[in-house]
Amino acid sequence: MFAGIDLGTNNCRMLLGTPAGQGFHVLDSFSRVVRLGEGLYETGRLSAVAMDRAIASLSICAERARRWAADTGTGPLRLRAIATEACRQAENGAEFIALARERTGLPLEIINTREEAELAVESCASLIAKAERRALLFDIGGGSTEVAWVRVNCNGAAPELIGYLSLPVGVVTLSERCSQACYTEEGFAAVVETVAAMLRPFEAVHRIGQEIRQGGVLMVGTSGTVTTLAGVSLKLERYRRGLVDGFFMNRGAVEAALAEAKAMGRDGLSRHPCIGADRVDFVLPGCAIFAAIHELWQIPDLVVADRGLREGMLMRLMRNVRPERRGYGLA
Repeated sequence: MFAGIDLGTNNCRMLLGTPAGQGFHVLDSFSRVVRLGEGLYETGRLSAVAMDRAIASLSICAERARRWAADTGTGPLRLRAIATEACRQAENGAEFIALARERTGLPLEIINTREEAELAVESCASLIAKAERRALLFDIGGGSTEVAWVRVNCNGAAPELIGYLSLPVGVVTLSERCSQACYTEEGFAAVVETVAAMLRPFEAVHRIGQEIRQGGVLMVGTSGTVTTLAGVSLKLERYRRGLVDGFFMNRGAVEAALAEAKAMGRDGLSRHPCIGADRVDFVLPGCAIFAAIHELWQIPDLVVADRGLREGMLMRLMRNVRPERRGYGLA
């Protein structure tokens, strides 16, 4: 068995599975909003309350992983647990990691921005393979946004990371800085331009626009923002992963979904079955980040991915582990 735990700025997630064909069979999953990065933009530190929420969820993950390892006959468990932007930014990030390790027994570690981009690419490899030459992948997180420029290999080899960019903005940080501004046309446009200015140096280096004009480039989006817009576009009465993961949207569909999300207002967004009250404050900030990417890089098609770092960790663990190295990854 293999398990991946991803502690982000807003969510704590776990996925546990066994190898199956070219992928894996899910045995257990867990996701909870912990708001670890709440107040981080203002104070530069993780609050005691936020750390307690995160550790409580990590403890649930650890207990469930231990139970699977003890109660099933599927063999030993190999586990990896990572933390991302909130812990990278916080003055007390390393202190929190030490405390979480002590209380949960999990081998929690902070990963750098490059590995975060690599794991996102790994999780979406089967979707990236649908591109003819290149793929532009983005992952709008709670505290940061990762952008990966990827070469697609026609010989069946894994996609290659040409370059990556990590923006220090995500749905949580933007919601704390300018959530209300996003509800007006002028405010939304200002946020889009702010994000676009952060993206332009990456464009200048890699000349992605020129590659797009040559054709064969696919955009891949993996985040709650993009899956929400897919749900809006599909008119879902409840969120259905099977319909969203791998869903293709052309530019017209993307622009229509963005316009519909903006027109709903806060009350309409909170009532939408693919959003809800607990995520409503993050929708339009995420849409502003996505709109900046969408406007700067005029790629004809977007493929939506309901997958992320947990899936990337499992795929990497399954590929890299040797039989003699397998072992239970919890203290």
